[in-house]
Amino acid sequence: MCGIVGYAGKEQADEFLLAGLKRLEYRGYDSAGIATLGDECVNVIKCKGSLDELEDCMETDNTAGEIGIGHTRWATHGVPADCNAHPHQGCEDRFALVHNGIIENYQKLKQDLLERGHKFDSETDTEVLAHLLEEEHESDVLQAMRSMREKIEGSYALAVVDREDSGGIYVLRQASPLVIGEGEDANFLASDIPALLEYTKDFYVLEDGDMAVIDEDEIDIYPGNGQAVEERYFHADWDAEMVEKQGYEHFMLKEIHEQPTVARRFLSDRLKQEEVKMPELEEIWQEDFEKVMITACGTAYYSGQVGRHIIEELARLPVDVEIASELRYKQNFIDEDTLVIVVSQSGETADTLAALEVAQKKGAKILALTNTASSSIARQSDAVVDIMAGPEIAVASTKAYLAMLLGFYLLGLKLAELRGTLSQSELSDYRREILKLPDRIESTLHRTEPQCQKLAETIVDYDSIFFIGRNLDYSLALEGALKLKEISYIHAESYPAGELKHGTLALVEEGVPVFALMTRGKLARKTLSNVEEVKARGGRVIAVASSQLMEERAEDEFYELIKLPVSNELWAGVIAVIPLQLTAYYAAKELDCSIDKPRNLAKSVTVE
Repeated sequence: MCGIVGYAGKEQADEFLLAGLKRLEYRGYDSAGIATLGDECVNVIKCKGSLDELEDCMETDNTAGEIGIGHTRWATHGVPADCNAHPHQGCEDRFALVHNGIIENYQKLKQDLLERGHKFDSETDTEVLAHLLEEEHESDVLQAMRSMREKIEGSYALAVVDREDSGGIYVLRQASPLVIGEGEDANFLASDIPALLEYTKDFYVLEDGDMAVIDEDEIDIYPGNGQAVEERYFHADWDAEMVEKQGYEHFMLKEIHEQPTVARRFLSDRLKQEEVKMPELEEIWQEDFEKVMITACGTAYYSGQVGRHIIEELARLPVDVEIASELRYKQNFIDEDTLVIVVSQSGETADTLAALEVAQKKGAKILALTNTASSSIARQSDAVVDIMAGPEIAVASTKAYLAMLLGFYLLGLKLAELRGTLSQSELSDYRREILKLPDRIESTLHRTEPQCQKLAETIVDYDSIFFIGRNLDYSLALEGALKLKEISYIHAESYPAGELKHGTLALVEEGVPVFALMTRGKLARKTLSNVEEVKARGGRVIAVASSQLMEERAEDEFYELIKLPVSNELWAGVIAVIPLQLTAYYAAKELDCSIDKPRNLAKSVTVE
C-alpha cells in the first residue's frame, strides 16, 4: 500500500525522488520522506502529511546526493506522525531504510534489541529493521541483509543506503513488490512501474528472496531461488503519457473515458477471423475439469460475480466465487479437477496471492486475470490473461473492472467452445455481438454523462442509497454500490431485488434513492414488481435499463430512467456499469471529495 522509489545516477537524487513519489500518490499515504547519500552522511527528511509538505521541508534542509531513496507511508504500526514516517535509522544513524509490508515478529525482535541497549524513536515495525541491520553488520551490507533475512518474518520490500558505503542502494524483497528500472546514465527503483515510465521502459521484476545492489552503472541481482536473472527482465509497452491526466480534472474521469479504447484494444487482440483467441486457457485446459473457482477481492471479486453468470450460462460449468481473504480460512473443496481463476488489477493483492497458493497446494490449475503481466500473481499462475487496461491511477477501479468483465466474457465463450455447449452458429452470433461493444460503450458515455451529472446533484444529500437487481444485474449492483461509497463516502448497499421484502424494505422511506438495474428481459418484469414496492413506500427509483426493455414504459414511471443502447442482453452488463461509474464520480465531485485518492484506501493492497 505504501510507495518506494530509489535513484542512483549522475544527477541530484532529490528531484527524482519527489517526482517518483508523486507518481505513486494513488497508492495512498499519510506521511512521506526521503534519504540522500551525501559526503559521509545520510540526509533524512520526513514528515507527516502530503508531498507538498515534504517539498517545503526539502527547500530548507540539505538534500544533496546522487543516490537516494524515498517513501510514502500508509499507517499500519503507529499513528501518522513525523517520527513514524520513513526513512528510519538505527542508533548510529549509519543506515537509512524504507520498507513496504509488515514485519510480523517485530515485537520479539524489538524486545531483544532493547535488551541490547538500542533506543527507538518510533512506534513502527520498520524501525526494528534499521537497528537489526546495525546488529548484523560485520563486513558488508549484503552480508548483514542475509543475516537479517533469516530472523525476520512477514512481508517486506526493503531499500537501504549506507553513509559509509557509496556503492549504491541495497535491496531485499519478500512478498511485497519491487521493480528495478534500467537507464542509460542512472538506474532506478520503485514499488510500481508507473513511477518510472518517464525514465525507462526496461525493468527487472524482483522475486521473493531476491537481493540487489543498484548504482549508476550496474544492477546486480542475487536471486533468492536460483532463477536466472534474465527471467526477471520485463519491457513495459506503457507510455508515460498514460499516467498523466491529459486535460481531465481527475484520473478517474480520464479512465472512465478510456474504456472504449480499452475494449477495442483487448477485443482486437482476442477476436481474430471468427475465433476467440485464448491460448492461455487452452494450454491448461483439462477435459475432466468439474468446476471453476473464481477468487479475488473488492472490485475484482465483483467482476468474478459477473463471470460466474457468464461461464455457467455459456459453458454449463458450475462456478463458485470466493472472497480471497475468506477462501484461505474455510473448507474450499478445491482439487486437481478445479480450474481456479484469480483476478487482481495489480497482480500483487496479498489475500488473492495467498488464495492462489492455497489452490496450488490442492493441485488446481491457476489462470490469472490481471492488468500487470509482470506481477507476483502472474508469475505464480499456470497461465495469465493480460487484460490490457493500461496504467490505472485512480484508486477506484473503472477501466480495469471493465477489462476484467471482457476477460470473463471471452473466457465464457472459449469454455463453451471447448466443452461444445454452443453451436458454431451461436458462437459466431455472440462474437459478432461482442465486437459491437466498444462503440456501444462510447455511445453510452456520451449519451448518459450529462444525465448522470445532473442526477448526482440530486442524490448527494441522502445518507443511504440502495442498488437492486437480479441475476447478472445484481452482480453489477454490487459494483455500483461500491463505486459510490468508496469515493463519495455515501452509505450504499446492493441487494438481490427479490430480497427487498425480506428485511431491507424497512429502510426504504420517502425520497430514498434506489437504483434498479434491468438488462435481462426474462427478469425485468420481476424487478419491475420490486420497483413498485419501492415506489409505494416513497422511494425514488433510478432505473438503468436496456432501451428495448423500456419501450412500453413511460419515463415518468421512474424518478430517473437511464436508457442503455439496444444490445444482446448477455453483453448489456458491460454497458450498464458506465452510468454507475459516472454517477459515483459526479456525486463525489459535488461533495468535493478526494476522488482519485479516497480516504483510508489504497490502490494496491499488499498486506493482509
